[in-house]
Amino acid sequence: MRYQKILCLILFCSPLVLSAQEIKIIDKPIIYDSTRIQLTLQYLKDRHGINQKTVEIEPKIIVLHWTASKTMLSAFNTFNKPTLDGGRKAIAGASNLNVSSQFLIDRDGSIYRLMPENVFARHVIGLNYCAIGVENVGSNDFPLTKEQLIANEQLVRYLSKKYEITHLIGHYEYNQFKGTKLWKETDPNYQTGKTDPGVAFMEKIRINLKDLKLKGASD
Repeated sequence: MRYQKILCLILFCSPLVLSAQEIKIIDKPIIYDSTRIQLTLQYLKDRHGINQKTVEIEPKIIVLHWTASKTMLSAFNTFNKPTLDGGRKAIAGASNLNVSSQFLIDRDGSIYRLMPENVFARHVIGLNYCAIGVENVGSNDFPLTKEQLIANEQLVRYLSKKYEITHLIGHYEYNQFKGTKLWKETDPNYQTGKTDPGVAFMEKIRINLKDLKLKGASD
């Protein structure tokens, strides 16, 4: 009960602050129970070298992904459970905390918020502690849509006004932060190969958001 009250205050009881550009965000929270909280705090300590008492983060980076699934519901169900439960062997050794993201964007451009932007999600090695994840339903064989491109642009603009965002990257660019001040991963050998959300998608989104002057991974 105590965790439910804490989560209510941290997650969904605060009023939504919209940017000047109107954006529709649908709250569809995943399970963020005591198990996920404890695993998150342990992940922050073990993987990022950060010892703190809350699951809140200070967002600096937005990371765009694709889900490698064909439906919003299948992606949601994957993120919903707090633990990996024996899946994802490539990352299970680092923690049993399940992967997730703050946002999930469907094929039609619908934006779902799975947790508040300033709450920790496991979605990008070395940067989770300061990164907002945006998952898009699609894959290399199931290309992202024009509607998703528009939705990502709207969401990045909203988040950039609400937080001090400095960087916008695709998931495939994350390891370029190694050796920078932003990189916090205690195991130098821990990494996975990524291609999402595709180079072409990132090129388009960066053109559309050029006025925000957000840095890329190499800046």
